[in-house]
Amino acid sequence: MKYYDPRADILFKKIFGRNEDLTISFLNAMLPLEDEVKTIKYLQPEELPLIPELKDSIVDVLCVDLKGRTFVVEMQMYWTSYFKQRILFNAAKMYVSQIERGENYDALMPVYGLNLVNDIFDSSSDEYYHRYTMCEPSNPEKSIEGIELFFFELPKFKPKTMSEKKMQVLWLKFLTEINEKTVDVDPELFESPEISKALDICTYLTQDEILGYDRYWDAVSTAKTLATGKFKDGVEYGLAKGREEGAQQNALNTAKRMKADGLPIDIISKYTKLSIEDIEKL
Repeated sequence: MKYYDPRADILFKKIFGRNEDLTISFLNAMLPLEDEVKTIKYLQPEELPLIPELKDSIVDVLCVDLKGRTFVVEMQMYWTSYFKQRILFNAAKMYVSQIERGENYDALMPVYGLNLVNDIFDSSSDEYYHRYTMCEPSNPEKSIEGIELFFFELPKFKPKTMSEKKMQVLWLKFLTEINEKTVDVDPELFESPEISKALDICTYLTQDEILGYDRYWDAVSTAKTLATGKFKDGVEYGLAKGREEGAQQNALNTAKRMKADGLPIDIISKYTKLSIEDIEKL
């Protein structure tokens, strides 16, 4: 039986963005919640990636449970230096948006950011699980509740024992082992009704979904090629290059207007930072 990779944008959303039972099982398995999630309501994602071209590399599932807790689930196929900041920004906006001006702060409920990263961003540690809270460094037990961020480095995941956090191990095996090359599926994955259902979803896509699926992996390959080239972070280089070219064009446009108004070339050069030779060519 052929399986499609559940990490792909269109399939991840099909699994966790349309099936409440699967999302509830996933959240309870992945997050250290004192009270388990019982029921959820999907919300329309309000925050989009800062770069439209990268939309295909990011997966969002946004929901809230009966207690009012908000869960933001994202799948990131490759690491970028601004990813943590974007996650914090989005979680903070979700936290702030819970109340209107003048309402009581005690109405605020926690926001949890669950982030699955198909890349290694912390090479100094073998741990694949990272939890970020707002706490006092000298006494981590003292913390301010509100926003908690969780990151899972999928390439580091190695199942050790199924007895400890069994469902978390099973869900991580599902995300790291199921793809087009999968031949033998671990029988224990089928023992969980939720994961068995998720496996079934991974076996069928419509023709339109297949086109979106293939387009997604093409976009990821392109982004990875940029990121592993001459520059440490191809995406950031592209941004920097774009900003540089935009600033240069703005300077040229300004110089044209100043020259048309009859201002001296040395004055134009002083304020636009363009060379006299470039200004004379305008």
